[in-house]
This record gives sequence, structure tokens and C-alpha cells, in this order.
Amino acid sequence: MPCLEWLDPGTEERGWWEEEKKEGGVKWMQLEHRGPYFVPLYEPLPEDVQFYYDGKPFKLSLATEEIATFYAKMLDHEYTTKEVFQNNFFHDWRKEMTSEEQEIIKDLDKCDFREIHKYFVDKNEARKALPKEEKQKLKEEADKIQEEYGYCIMDGHREKIGNFKTEPPGLFRGRGEHPKMGMLKKRIMPEDVIINCSRDSKIPEPPEGHRWKEVRFDNTVTWLASWTENIQNTLKYIMLNPSSKLKGEKDWQKYEVARRLKDVVHTIRAQYRRDWKSKEIKKRQRAVALYFIDKLALRAGNEKEEGETADTVGCCSLRVEHIQLHPQLDGQEHVVEFDFLGKDSIRYYNKVSVEKQVFKNLQLFMKNKDPTEDLFDQLSTNFLNRHLQHLMDGLTAKVFRTYNASITLQEQLKALTNPEDNVAGKLLSYNRANRAVAILCNHQRSIPKTFARSMQVLQEKIDAKKKQVEEAQEELKKAEEEFKDKSDAKAEDNVEKKKKLLKRLEEQLAKLNIQATDKEENKQIALGTSKLNYLDPRISVAWCKKFGIPIERIYNKTQREKFAWAIDMAGEDFEF
Repeated sequence: MPCLEWLDPGTEERGWWEEEKKEGGVKWMQLEHRGPYFVPLYEPLPEDVQFYYDGKPFKLSLATEEIATFYAKMLDHEYTTKEVFQNNFFHDWRKEMTSEEQEIIKDLDKCDFREIHKYFVDKNEARKALPKEEKQKLKEEADKIQEEYGYCIMDGHREKIGNFKTEPPGLFRGRGEHPKMGMLKKRIMPEDVIINCSRDSKIPEPPEGHRWKEVRFDNTVTWLASWTENIQNTLKYIMLNPSSKLKGEKDWQKYEVARRLKDVVHTIRAQYRRDWKSKEIKKRQRAVALYFIDKLALRAGNEKEEGETADTVGCCSLRVEHIQLHPQLDGQEHVVEFDFLGKDSIRYYNKVSVEKQVFKNLQLFMKNKDPTEDLFDQLSTNFLNRHLQHLMDGLTAKVFRTYNASITLQEQLKALTNPEDNVAGKLLSYNRANRAVAILCNHQRSIPKTFARSMQVLQEKIDAKKKQVEEAQEELKKAEEEFKDKSDAKAEDNVEKKKKLLKRLEEQLAKLNIQATDKEENKQIALGTSKLNYLDPRISVAWCKKFGIPIERIYNKTQREKFAWAIDMAGEDFEF
């Protein structure tokens, strides 16, 4: 097995998509790596930085102090104003206190973290203000860690590892209104970690005085190390970088399965329409659920992670209370109003006009049921997925989501792109097409804290550019009058010069206005999730090649590495 030190980073000449594929679920034959990089241990606060309780300085034990710093660092964040966050933090913090501390610290409102908060703000500012040489030294140290822990050898390839560091301890945030926000994320120790490598490799050494939980030699999985985190009790993995061979193959296969759905989707739709009138209520429920998964890109749901307590649901686990039926609403017939918490506690709210038979079935499913009863009481995701597998090999509810997201992007790009637009105009069309997908998939985000300020700055730039355009218009007018009077070559050249300046300024103003429109339309939409996980990148690559848009305007460097296979494969005529 090649050892990590001497393998040449430049030995890989061909893309993985040009290599032979392995059979029988085997992902690799050789795998060697250093194991995870563990975040440094806690450094105590300086003596002059104090925590106060009930107005008096109070010396905390080391473990209690570390957890106090997690809260202190977040004082200026919206999370620390939320009651759920405060309660969860205080509950977990008290569990880690000494008995003496528990006797005294009984009320979060009497805790004063401001001095600790200021210490970390100042420390952060000092780091930003470091001289160039010091910053370079820190960068070199980080590069050294990256070089040692950030690469593995897999089947003779030097592959980059994605997240080679364990997550630092801290306070859980979650997305949306997560009921566990504020809980203590504990430090990951070597004793928590399972290592995966090949038998013939040099097994990574745990930090001195520690041992691994387990060492495995499983070449049917793609992870290098794993552990269970304490909040959701879910498994976390160290995986290869998105640009790696295994990740790229997995992505490509995912989109190829979704493309195969295109050939049978009309048959599937005809089947579930027939099943709306089935004599079996179970089949009717499956058919209506599949209609929602297809039409609204809902997740299948009803499979929670172990230890998950948030009241999140998907299509199959919807309850009667999550929908309201309106025979007529806002000028539309047969409207279903959805309101529930989806994945990551993100609210899904939508009013959709459905087909009459779907509406009638929903009335039947809701009849004589309490609000807390299941809407699809005879349906499970397993039953649904078995049916999908029967319809097409490899088909799951998630494949529908990927298919509909990619098809929507392709259709929207065709409808919105004007070949006559400049690059900025075409990019606005691309973002609008991407936004249609993000809305379909309910990829929301809260408005960024910096949004108002950045919009203000952009508006100031627009106002300044408008003034420049007005001044250039005046200058052109003067130059044209001067040319009328003199009619010489110099005056004519001046008119041309002023025209060119005005045109350039008007283009700059148009570009700024497009930026403002784009920013405003995107403020609550997370475009990145669908772009990286649900949209076949070949659609975007083909669009770029067809309309002469530099690919780096769509994908950053990391994303271009992740989608190198798509950039190489897709010509401008690619169709999903």
C-alpha cells in the first residue's frame, strides 16, 4: 500500500468516470488515513476575565467555565433571546456543575456573561488585526494539519477528506424552531470513534493515553471514521471530499436514476390516478401520497432519527391537523392548505389546488378522525417505497424529488433565458430558475442579519451610479451642441467618447439594479441546497456552455471540483 508521505498528488491523470467500475457493493480495496483531527482542549480564561452571579464575581470550575463560554460567545445572537434555548442550556449546564456550583447557581437571569463575551469579541478583533506575517504563520500551521489529516490513500489515489476535524463542543442550534436548541454538544473523544480502513494499511494511532472505540475493515461503506453525537443520538461520519471519486460516482448514479424516471413517470402517474378510485383504501392512500410527493416534492417522512423529539413530519406521517380542505379559496377550487413542520423543523405552509378526486379522497381519509390521527393511517414509507421499487428499479420518494427539481430547472431555464441578455441578465434568469426549484423543495432560510445593511449599501451604489448617468447625459448633450456649432473632427470624437461613457455607465447601473432585484428575491430562499443536492449539474454546465456563461459564475472552486465529472461530460445540448 502506498504510504501517505510519498504518494505524488499529481499521479491521478484520468477522471474516475473513465475508470472501470467495481462490482458487488465493494467501494474500495485499499484505504489508509490518519484518523480524525481532534479539536484542541479547552484553554481557561485569564484571571481578570470573570463570570458574575447575582452581581458578584464567581469562580467557576474548569468544565463549568468552558460551557459558560459557549453561551457567552452567543450573547449577541438571536438564539440566546429564545426561551427554549435558554432553558435547554441552563438545564444541561447545571448537570455539568459541581454540587457547590449547583447550590448557588439556580437562576439564569442572575448570570452575567458580558465580561466573557467581551473577551472573545476582543480576541476575535485582535486576530483580524494581526500583521500579515502572523496571519501567514497561522495559515502555514493550518496547512500543515490539512496536509497530515486532510488526505487519505484510496486504491492508489491520494484523495482529499471532507471534514477531517471532529466537531468542537458547543451549544446545539438546529434549524427552524428546534426543540433541542441550546442543549450541550459534548466533546468527541477517541473512545467515541470507530475507525474504518483496510487490513493491510497502517492503522491510525489514537492520541496518546487514549484508544479507539473500534477498528473496522469494511470496504462496502465509504466513511473513514464515525461516532454518535449526543443531541439527536445520530451517527456522524468523516467522509471523502465532495470532489472525490466515491462521492462523484454516487452523485452521478443518483442523477442517472432520476433520469431513468423520465422514461416511466407518465406510466407511474397514470397508475396512481387509476388508484385514486381503487376499492382498497390502502391503495387510495398510497396513490394520494404519491401525488403529493410528485406534485409538491414533499419528503416521504414517518422515519425519525433515534432520539429525535421534534414534531416533524413528512408526507406519509401527516396528521389530520396538518391540512385544511377548502372547496373554494382565492378563486380556486379544491384547495388543500398544508401547515406542518418538515425536516430540520422548517415550517411547510402551502395552499394548493388539487384534482377533484384527490380532494374527495382526502375528505374520506379525514372522516370521523380526531385532529391528532394520521391522515394516511394505512400507509408507511416502507409500503410506499416497496411499491416504487416495483415500478422502477432504484426508485424512492427522494428520486421523485431529484427528478422534479432537475426537470423544473431545465424547463425554467428554457422559459426564462433570453439569448439577447447580457451576462448579468442571464445570471438573474438562472437564479430565478433555481429559485423556482428552491420554492418547490421548501428550501427556506431566515433573512440574514446583514441583509438590511447590505441592501442599503447596494442602494447607495445605485443612487451614486444614477447621478453619474445623469451627469454623463448632460455631458453628452453639451458635446452634441458643441458639435452642432463647430462640426469639426475633434468635437465629433468628443461626442463618440461621451456616448461610450454613457453606455458603459448605463450598463453598470442596469447590473446594479439586477443585483438588487436578485438579492431581494433571494432573501428568504436557500438556493445552495437544491443546487448542490437535487439539481443535475450537467443541466447548469450545458446552459453555461450554450449561452457563453463562465462556469465559475455558477459554481465556486470547491463546487467545480465536486462536479468535475459533469463539466467534462456535458455538452451544450445535454438534456436531463
